[in-house]
Amino acid sequence: MQKKQMFATFAAMLALGIGSAHAGAIDALKKFNADADGISGSFTQTVKSKKKTQTTNGTFQILRPGLFKWQYTSPYKQTIVGDGKTIWLYDVDLAQVTKSSQDQTIGDSPAAILSNKSALDSSYSLKEDGSAGGIDYVRALPKKNNAGYQYIRIGFKGDALAAMQLKDSFGNETTIRFNNVNMKPNLARSAFSFTPPKGVDVLSN
Repeated sequence: MQKKQMFATFAAMLALGIGSAHAGAIDALKKFNADADGISGSFTQTVKSKKKTQTTNGTFQILRPGLFKWQYTSPYKQTIVGDGKTIWLYDVDLAQVTKSSQDQTIGDSPAAILSNKSALDSSYSLKEDGSAGGIDYVRALPKKNNAGYQYIRIGFKGDALAAMQLKDSFGNETTIRFNNVNMKPNLARSAFSFTPPKGVDVLSN
């Protein structure tokens, strides 16, 4: 997966930290956006494009405001860390680290929901979006035409975060299934610092 697509997909994932979705799912979503401090768990991600389908697995940790760690464990190993100022992408196989400004990388993407509590109302229109397979969905539509995303669907099974679906402006579809979700993880800010390993190339994006 190319670096730009990786950042875009990751930014979309950061919209995941959102509450219960029974009747009144939007109210629960807004309540979580106002109250939640952290979330952690594991995931399976499938990206479907016109040419191929790729599935990856890993774990994630988020601590508000603006700290996150996303680790892909198979079929390749990559780590993405946001320390509040810089996003670091460490590709183990390539022995390469790419760093980007966190504000510029996130911009008006769904990741802004993580970093800025006002982004939910300012950047997205929300509506209830039905149920499928026992999962209840909320659909978030970007208010700006150049957001890069057609829509995001966030799904819950009971009170548990269960799935997320994203379709970007190129027609690529990303589906994420969540497991072992902890809405009150005991996370330390120090866990979100990153120092490039010795011997790797460090590039600025």
